[in-house]
Amino acid sequence: MNTPRNKDINSLIQELRTLQTSLYGKDFLLTWDKSEAELKAVMLAAEILQALHWQGKSMRTFNHGLAISIFRDNSTRTRFSFASAASALGLTLSDLDEVKSQIAHGETVRETANMISFLTEVIGIRDDMYPGEGHTYMLEVAQAVQQGFEEGLLPSRPALVNLQCDLDHPTQSLADLLKLKDYFGGLDNLKGKKIAMSWAYSPSYGKPLSVPQGVINLMTRFGMEVVLAHPEGYDLLPDTLTTAKSFASKSGGSFRLTNDMKDAFKDADVVYPKSWAPMAVMQKRTELLKGGDKQGLIDLEKHCLAENAKHTDWECTEDMMKLTRNGNALYEHCLPADITDVSCKQGEVSKSVFEKYRYDTYQEAGFKPFVIAAMIFMSKVANPAEKLTKFNL
Repeated sequence: MNTPRNKDINSLIQELRTLQTSLYGKDFLLTWDKSEAELKAVMLAAEILQALHWQGKSMRTFNHGLAISIFRDNSTRTRFSFASAASALGLTLSDLDEVKSQIAHGETVRETANMISFLTEVIGIRDDMYPGEGHTYMLEVAQAVQQGFEEGLLPSRPALVNLQCDLDHPTQSLADLLKLKDYFGGLDNLKGKKIAMSWAYSPSYGKPLSVPQGVINLMTRFGMEVVLAHPEGYDLLPDTLTTAKSFASKSGGSFRLTNDMKDAFKDADVVYPKSWAPMAVMQKRTELLKGGDKQGLIDLEKHCLAENAKHTDWECTEDMMKLTRNGNALYEHCLPADITDVSCKQGEVSKSVFEKYRYDTYQEAGFKPFVIAAMIFMSKVANPAEKLTKFNL
């Protein structure tokens, strides 16, 4: 089996040397703000760091310093991926609990950002629940630490890493892409491959839009035929559809929408059935939360669950998988999946389909710590290829 344990690290480093990038000193907030070369560089660095780990070699980059995590939503994979990435690079993790901090007493974002940054190398933020707010908050933090650095208050500027916002989930989508690269034998082999990014039924509501938005905006960059499928009304943010269409045009791939899950699955090479809340629902939910309207939130949830229940046939089953290319498409998911008769009575994917692809989804998730480590590494190391070469001695 081809594993990171037997990868040729020197060849990967040599490939990294050929890429023209400007990642040093930069944040990683949205994949669509990065060039194709920069995305490839982060993925190569992630593969190298993963191979170093599997081969028992250190990737310790820092002698001291903090990695600050700010999670405004629940998390398992991303939270522990950030923690393990920080530890592997030599940083100490510290989680900012906004309830226990002076933020609860009205401390401003600018003040908080600077106070936590005196010995900090990276700040990872997850703020994904409210349209129009998560990415905006990250930009505010970035502006604050930049000001602190320029005024001489901070000895260095911490890098910011988006651990999921209202627009994008870059650490997840790049892990998804690395799985595809590994599965199909290279990024060039993805050109012309069809991926179905499909809504799927869930017995819960309020799931963010950032995973499907991230997937359609990344896979179109690499020449894939991307089909976005969802029932009528389960729309994503319009701007993310516009950028996906633009990327597809530039890469020679394609992007289209359908309200038919079967249409999306037909002859697909990859399927990604994942539930999300309609854009309008997320916007309404934000208004109700800000207004403290508890009854309104209860009523909205009842309405949304009733709407979801009209689409229980949007499930990734054995029969749905038979529609894919040779009945053998790769199943991807960011996890946790709503698994029928396992985690819920009825959900996004049947028990048999999930079990068939369990190894693949776990491997997909296994790329994430190294994607995060690579984002930090590429931002903080001026000569990444030389540093990685020293690690491999």
